[in-house]
Amino acid sequence: MNVHSVLAQPASSTVRSDRKALSAFGAHSSTSTLSESGWYWFISAVLLLSILAGWIPGSRRYILRSAGRLLVVQQPSAKSADIIVVAIDVDGAGVLEAADLVQRGVSNRVAVFADPPDPVDREFLRRGLPYEDRAAISTRQLHSLGIQNVEQIPRSASGSEQEGYILPDWCDEHGHHSVGVVTSADHSRRLTRILRRSLRGRQLSMTVCSSSYSEFNPDTWWKTRTGVRTEIFELEKLLGDFVRHPFS
Repeated sequence: MNVHSVLAQPASSTVRSDRKALSAFGAHSSTSTLSESGWYWFISAVLLLSILAGWIPGSRRYILRSAGRLLVVQQPSAKSADIIVVAIDVDGAGVLEAADLVQRGVSNRVAVFADPPDPVDREFLRRGLPYEDRAAISTRQLHSLGIQNVEQIPRSASGSEQEGYILPDWCDEHGHHSVGVVTSADHSRRLTRILRRSLRGRQLSMTVCSSSYSEFNPDTWWKTRTGVRTEIFELEKLLGDFVRHPFS
């Protein structure tokens, strides 16, 4: 386009173009202002909470306790169940809690998840060294605590998501309709959400029970390095679960 063609354009067309440009600029400015305003209030809220947590001991303890209790499901254990299941990675704390539930008459049967050997375990076995996996240890501990009806739930890998899919299918295959699931306190909220999703459309009830022997204490977790590590790790996983499944 040369100078003559530009000069030849109608004045009204030029005015409309200018108005569109100004309108677009105004919309962009408005969007930027809203975005900046949102960030301003978010940062202000974070700063306010930080100031309250630092200056007011009571507020700091309340915020930290609330963060800890966010991970934990506090609900009464089932009064009766067909079987009690010790969740993955709860180890001795789950065994002790399961034994207590049996003594209270909730059920006389306990199941633990099988612990498939990893490459290191297989190397120990290849060299002829005695090896006892977690499932064998848990079974032996339960027998020592007077519980003879112990079953193993087969699995091929670890992880809570897989646990949520395996357990309902295994219960259906064995005719269990009510199950008490024992897990660690810091894992109970996320496991409850996982199992709730996996139970949709099934005639099966599961009650998640936080082991009272868990090392994680939601009211004092910030006082130890292990507690801080557990809180950060599990809170990150729980928030990720909320993002992926906001309505579970």
